[in-house]
Amino acid sequence: MNWRIESRGWNGREVKPAGFRRLCRGVLFVCVCLACAGRSAAESPRDVAAGQAYFMQNCALCHSTGTIGGVQPEAGRGPDLGGVIGRKAASGSFSYSQALANSKLTWDVATLEKYLADPTGMVPGTTMGGIVPQAADRANVITFLSTRAAPARGATAEVASARAPGNSNADPEDWRRSAPGVRHYFETTHLPPPYATTSAGNGPRVVRPNETSRLAVPAGFTVRRFASGLKNPRIVRVAPNGDIFVAETSAGRIRVLRASDGADAPSAIAIFAEGLDRPFGIAFYPVGDRPQWVYVANNNAVVRFPYQSGDLKARGAAEVIVPRLTQGTGGHSTRDVAFSLDGRRMFISVGSSSNVAEGLPRKTPEEIREWEAAHGRGAAWAFETNRADILVTDPTGREPLRTFATGIRNGVGLTVDPETGELWTSTNERDGLGDDLVPDYITRVREGGFYGWPWYYLGNHEDPRHAGARPDLAGVAIMPDVLLQSHSASLQMAFYPSATGPAAFPAEYRGNIFAALHGSWNRSNRTGYKVVRVRLEHGVPVGGYEDFLTGFVVDAGHVWGRPVGVAVAHDGALLVTEDGNGTIWRVSFTGGR
Repeated sequence: MNWRIESRGWNGREVKPAGFRRLCRGVLFVCVCLACAGRSAAESPRDVAAGQAYFMQNCALCHSTGTIGGVQPEAGRGPDLGGVIGRKAASGSFSYSQALANSKLTWDVATLEKYLADPTGMVPGTTMGGIVPQAADRANVITFLSTRAAPARGATAEVASARAPGNSNADPEDWRRSAPGVRHYFETTHLPPPYATTSAGNGPRVVRPNETSRLAVPAGFTVRRFASGLKNPRIVRVAPNGDIFVAETSAGRIRVLRASDGADAPSAIAIFAEGLDRPFGIAFYPVGDRPQWVYVANNNAVVRFPYQSGDLKARGAAEVIVPRLTQGTGGHSTRDVAFSLDGRRMFISVGSSSNVAEGLPRKTPEEIREWEAAHGRGAAWAFETNRADILVTDPTGREPLRTFATGIRNGVGLTVDPETGELWTSTNERDGLGDDLVPDYITRVREGGFYGWPWYYLGNHEDPRHAGARPDLAGVAIMPDVLLQSHSASLQMAFYPSATGPAAFPAEYRGNIFAALHGSWNRSNRTGYKVVRVRLEHGVPVGGYEDFLTGFVVDAGHVWGRPVGVAVAHDGALLVTEDGNGTIWRVSFTGGR
């Protein structure tokens, strides 16, 4: 991969570089992966093979237990589960929840059985939100885990010597080189080969900000903390009247904040809806100034609440619009929702169940043709059915749910260009191929388009883990519009409108894209942890991307913030949520006033 980095802002002056929350927190994030799979592993309990299959299909995205059947599950986003039997809860170097650390539990078979059946009932305050309702499933997985030994000392920390954590070695994408105005370009002609560096497990520890924690924005802009004390704030969307809706995903609720134009803090905060299943995407319908519904994308369903402008609490119960998105709900859990400008179509993004469809059963060419006729070109099957896709139906959910585009591993952010009507997505690509593969991306989404996952990446680059599996797809995958540094974890994105409020950005920002980069764990030199700007001309990206808001990293091993959501407030300010310390930040333009 050949990156070019410039340390000059758009005004030509030199810019000096400045400096998940672990979503999978707790020694048994496996409970989330397993609880959501929605499939019985076997009819009889104590089945090691069934437990292994369940784990590989639903948990290997985040957890390692060593090589299984020649496949190495990913490590780094969640703690290694090898040797979990007999281990004290929250022991080791992982960033566990305080509730689990205070539980004083030791994981034996009986304790695991009780915990997986009801995590929050057993450990109030744990971040584990799912359950494993079937006793046979719990028994199978616990039996499988009991066969896995703890990793050799130091094995999980092994990284390529050329890119050891904390050693940038002139890496242009190391966090130390991030600063407002720094521009990034990516040339696909210089991609590194797979495994050019060792796949790193380099997740950060999230700490509290201190007196030296400073965010940086371009000259003329001001950034201030807008709200704090939120629980796992994720996506943020602003209603036409200016009220700010935030998904507190792990708490299962939607919070609404109200602030007058120009205010640095909300004047009212309320819970709009609660009791939801890992809510993430939020959208208002119909499109325009007078929406009547607030749509919420849960982990495996889409619901809506009746709404009138100014409501701080839902005026009615949730109406289920799409009762089930996929057969299983392990792996990537975030779902976003957006509407076409004419209001006739509802788009839903659904991430993959696994990193790269490890263990996917083979199909014959004839079976593939039949499958793709119903599910789209390049669509994966089995436990990845309706996964790594963008789905579409009508706003009432009456039309059959169908595939709009395929091969998009985890299109976390979804939005429609308010000028052109084109659908865009912000996507997390796959892990495990090294520091600089595979680039994340932001792109327009073509109806019927195939974007590569899991067979190919960036056009005609075949993933070695599926070598020879789909020669019919060679050269078929669409090249994304804007490539981002690998493992940056691009999440929500938003277009900047023609704002006229007291905090509005200059005219040159109108029609541009802002995107939140949550930050890396699968890269030996930390990258991401910032908000970036993508310039567009006539709806088409130009010039790569540019750092806009930086400063969330403390040092090579610690961060105090992980950006997730971006939205434009009624007064033109940019709102940014971060789930590391549960805050919202407000960026306003004050230069020349």
